[in-house]
Amino acid sequence: MNKYRTIGVFVFLAGAICFADDEMLAADSDLASLLDGVSEITAPGIPGPLCVYEDTAFAVVAARVGRSIYAPVVAAAEMGKGRVVAFGHTDYLSPRTLAEVDTGRLMLNAIRWAGRKNAADGKDMPVGVYKDAGLRSYLEKQGFRARQIDDDRLRELLEAVEVLCVYPARLRNDSQIETIKAFVRDGGGLVAADLGWGWLQLNPGKTLQKDHPGNRLLASTGIMWADGYLNKTTDTGYAARQNLTPLLHVDGAINALKVHEKGGTKLDGREVSQAVSTIIRAVRTLPGGAKVVRAKLGETLKPDQMNIVPTPKDPLSEKKHPLRRLVLSTQMEEALQLPPERIKPHRAAAEFPGSVPLDAEPVSRNVSIDTNTPGWHSTGLYAAPGRLITVQVDEEAVNKGLHVRIGAHSDKLWNKDVWKRCPDICRRFEITNRTTQAANAFGGLIYIEVPRRARLGSIDAAIGGGIEAPLYVLGNTDVELWRDRIRHRVAPWAELQTEKVILTVPSRIIGDLDDPEALMKFWDKVMDACADLAGWPRERQRPERYVADCQISAGYMHSGYPIMTHLDIGEVLVDKNKLMSNEHGGIWGLFHETGHNHQSRDWTFQGAGEVTVNLFTLYVLENVCGLTSEEHPSFTKKVRAKKLKKYLKDGAKFEIWRRDPFLALDMYIRMQEAFGWDAFKKVFAEYRKLPAAERPKTDDERRDQWLVRFSRTVGRNLGPYFETWGVPTSIATRNSIGDLPVWMPEGFTRTRQPSSQE
Repeated sequence: MNKYRTIGVFVFLAGAICFADDEMLAADSDLASLLDGVSEITAPGIPGPLCVYEDTAFAVVAARVGRSIYAPVVAAAEMGKGRVVAFGHTDYLSPRTLAEVDTGRLMLNAIRWAGRKNAADGKDMPVGVYKDAGLRSYLEKQGFRARQIDDDRLRELLEAVEVLCVYPARLRNDSQIETIKAFVRDGGGLVAADLGWGWLQLNPGKTLQKDHPGNRLLASTGIMWADGYLNKTTDTGYAARQNLTPLLHVDGAINALKVHEKGGTKLDGREVSQAVSTIIRAVRTLPGGAKVVRAKLGETLKPDQMNIVPTPKDPLSEKKHPLRRLVLSTQMEEALQLPPERIKPHRAAAEFPGSVPLDAEPVSRNVSIDTNTPGWHSTGLYAAPGRLITVQVDEEAVNKGLHVRIGAHSDKLWNKDVWKRCPDICRRFEITNRTTQAANAFGGLIYIEVPRRARLGSIDAAIGGGIEAPLYVLGNTDVELWRDRIRHRVAPWAELQTEKVILTVPSRIIGDLDDPEALMKFWDKVMDACADLAGWPRERQRPERYVADCQISAGYMHSGYPIMTHLDIGEVLVDKNKLMSNEHGGIWGLFHETGHNHQSRDWTFQGAGEVTVNLFTLYVLENVCGLTSEEHPSFTKKVRAKKLKKYLKDGAKFEIWRRDPFLALDMYIRMQEAFGWDAFKKVFAEYRKLPAAERPKTDDERRDQWLVRFSRTVGRNLGPYFETWGVPTSIATRNSIGDLPVWMPEGFTRTRQPSSQE
């Protein structure tokens, strides 16, 4: 059945995309069955979007991407004689997630709908659960005859169930995928949960189009897991509404856009942006998505076939330039799929990351790569946009997971409302032969990328075709040579490197850097300070990386590998005087993001993610820069006292504590002022040594263990202190440290009744 027969009029109501013509609603009765009794579902972690595109596929629940654009987080489809329901996060199969709001009700509805049962006759349905004892137990409690299905008896057990629940990324091979496909085509039901962006992080070098097990399983149904993050539409997660727009469906979006461009039913600006966002997701997700979309849109794209170069001064807006964003997306996706010998320079490369002088002479260079160190290995070479480079290695390095990477600007901007540069400008090429060719339409610094546990020792790589880039390596590069020649190399990007940290910045800002040695020794001290506080050894598995960019995927800076920041902070990165002073607020952010890379989930409970990170910020400021928390306007004693007084007067509510990181940090600062940094070091080191069985598994356990371990370390009972702050801990935990003398900061009085956590 075709669920998108005509195009009507679209409207936006109460912040959600709605459709005004009942004839256009996707499978009304099916959607009603799935959403029966469901008004809201939760958002576990950060779910990702689904791409919905075939006639029998339809969105069930929508989430936000950006400010006013939506994408499916739950979708359903027919597959032969069977039915499928897909969820945009693996934790939708978790009993903990299913216990929140109406999420469990939706899951039960999905299982019954997939099994073609109603609530009355679906209670005793046999349901298979692939490798998930927790979900099996949950379903048994809901009245289903749930059976666990493992690899060795997959085909046999599928014959004994009517619906299978599966996390597709756990499937081991094509045979299992084909077995499940046959099961559904013959009339079985399937409920699947996965996460596109999460799978990509765990499988570098692979693609959702070709490699993702869930997409190979469901592509023919018209549902695929896509890249990107989703935002909530409610405080808890996502509102469940039955009036979803066809613009969430690829064909619905394409048809509406074509009619709009031909002068038929007009879409308003937000609807055009919604349609384009849906189509771009198809471009990036479907096999051959760019060609498919070009073929379906035909003449619609021609008016916008022009030179498209997004820049910070002239960005591409989702609201103002949707068609231009769509054209650029198809161009980029096609370029990303080209073999290296066919890649040409992209016209936007000159704006960012930058051009290479036409007279720059390519060179050949031999580099030694220590594969005991995972991650990106800098080569000191730059690939000009569209220029072919070659990398030769010995046979022992072939098919070992090594890649040639071109480009340090790894943030992808597809979900940003505004593009100040092209949204995806790096390329990676796996080393599967002794000679590897590589090219990037945008150019970029050349790296050899080493996977974890490569264990190949030191290997040699001969690189040809690159341009020399400024590269300073502490302990290896002669400072005089740096001043006279290296810093003047013509590649647009430079790097400064130690065994602990690497800075990637525009070459223009290191032209007057006379003393890179002092700068990088400073950065080593920063890394050592963070390691000392975290209880890590100072010798790192790989250096931390900082990369400056004209636009990043989230925030003003963000943590990760690499830590990303904007271009203005690039100048701070390489200025020791600014880093040692309080004259530039960027230093707080730099050390903050470094702190994120040193945090542990063991001692960071929900609401404390932006709190415990700043212990590292404060430690570096104090011990490396010689600055104190008093020098930050939010942490003067006067400000802290005023904020705390109001918090306690208002009842010391934990939900307020969790929403105000600077307020919450005051709790930790007072502990540090009383017991010193050594107490934190000892506790963090203790956590690192814990066997897996003793590590906290839940937020309740994290709060309890943090209270006990810190109290035992300092020999004081901090239970009343935690209670006064409103941080919940269990009665049993507080009783377990009752033998210690109670500690409260001087002048800090207990003003609330003890909380209990049963």
